[in-house]
Amino acid sequence: MATRKFTKKPHVSAETLTRYYRDMLLIRRFEEKAGQLYGMGLIGGFCHLYIGQEAVVVGLEAAADEGDKRVTSYRDHGHMLACGMDPNGVMAELTGREGGYSKGKGGSMHMFSKDRHFYGGHGIVGAQVPIGAGLAFSDKYKGNDRVTFAYFGDGAANQGQVYETYNMAELWILPVIFVIENNQYAMGTSVARSTKSRSLWERGAAYGIPGEMVDGMDVLAVKEAGQKAVAHCRAGKGPYILEVKTYRYRGHSMSDPAKYRTRDEVQKMREERDPIKHVRSLLLTGGHATEDDLKAIDKDIKAIIKASADFARESPEPTLDRLWTDIYA
Repeated sequence: MATRKFTKKPHVSAETLTRYYRDMLLIRRFEEKAGQLYGMGLIGGFCHLYIGQEAVVVGLEAAADEGDKRVTSYRDHGHMLACGMDPNGVMAELTGREGGYSKGKGGSMHMFSKDRHFYGGHGIVGAQVPIGAGLAFSDKYKGNDRVTFAYFGDGAANQGQVYETYNMAELWILPVIFVIENNQYAMGTSVARSTKSRSLWERGAAYGIPGEMVDGMDVLAVKEAGQKAVAHCRAGKGPYILEVKTYRYRGHSMSDPAKYRTRDEVQKMREERDPIKHVRSLLLTGGHATEDDLKAIDKDIKAIIKASADFARESPEPTLDRLWTDIYA
């Protein structure tokens, strides 16, 4: 199946386009600030930025309903913000403060929000995929109409537990959408060097799972594909696979100099395929917004991000007597 993309101007309202622009810009500016705080030593451990991939989560969240669930890997800040988690709580968790979503004890890779149905953030490659199927099993058992989005990358797509999960999800007809965020590189290894498969979504055919490839730099194409996948799951037809072709501008993590690709490659993507620039262009050329309107949005978002960084700095670190709380045993 060909990659889903738009060739004509889409019929989308100015309000909707503006919301997508704002949501993607919020993620971009948040991640830029997180990178700064990491460089200042205020964020410890690992930190994987989502810059460049914003259209994936914003498009799929636009296809989700209240009560739908999501679970992802360690590159998770964008998913948190897209599903409505508070930037203050996310930034505080990144910096290991009590005001964070996991009370400062989860950090970048392990924070959760029961209210927003966000189940992590997982540091083990591919571990979130069977968890996603488990969440979907719970909903099917309860007999509700909910769907789970299980996000993972092109590197995790080569993990054995993914295919064990495919088998069980199709066998039990679970309402789970497997979202492969194919950002072209598994750590430092390009997809071309890690697999001979023409595509990653087609591997689901061995288990009877349908799917498609989507242009992950186009938020509208992602939303359209997401709506199709959600309808498939809600109709009781079982799992669906979306391989979303996207691109990360930064290294695998903050400690990765990304010397395995050229500056020209990254710059070309930034100039020609940036998801935020694409929606910005639609807003301006369609007469839906002016340059001043978009500057005002950026100013507002920068204020939100500054407030989240200030909140994180002012929130205390967890005390030692909290070490044995919020654990199983």
